[in-house]
Amino acid sequence: MVYLARHGETAWSLSGQHTGKTDLPLTERGEAAARAVGKRLNGITFARVFCSPRLRARRTCELAGFGAVAQIDEDLAEWDYGDYEGMTTAQIRQRDPDWQIFRDGCPGGESVAQISARADRMIARLRANGDNTLVFSSGHILRVIAARWLGMEANYGRLLYLATASVSILGYEHDLSEPALRLWNEVQTP
Repeated sequence: MVYLARHGETAWSLSGQHTGKTDLPLTERGEAAARAVGKRLNGITFARVFCSPRLRARRTCELAGFGAVAQIDEDLAEWDYGDYEGMTTAQIRQRDPDWQIFRDGCPGGESVAQISARADRMIARLRANGDNTLVFSSGHILRVIAARWLGMEANYGRLLYLATASVSILGYEHDLSEPALRLWNEVQTP
């Protein structure tokens, strides 16, 4: 199974600002929630641990107790929001009232096709592993990974809300031909 852990709260995740490449630290509450992720995962053996290169994911991974074994993977970086970096959805929709990230991508940043390709590369590595694997990253890329895991287009990620410091599990119903969500968006109280 593949365990997905979204990073803990940052100032921008709290305010709703799109945080792609900007490296922000976790808030105090985000650090406590990251430790709670570690308690949730305590006792589970992971063959591999992958982590986004972004500070918020790396710190969550570290506080959860997996920093020493994590492999940094660029394919797990959050969506490159380009011109929309640091903006809220409301601010973006003042410019483009019909904008939807999972359909339109981001001007000056990544297209839906580009993030889908990154998700597909990551999924290929995850499926090749076969054993329990743990992934630390950010909301939009994890939602795209989940949609693509299920064989859906990336735009189905819009249906999969994901809270900060949440744990989700991707797996299978009976065998490799039946990918399934085993758990989605579980949040532990710090």
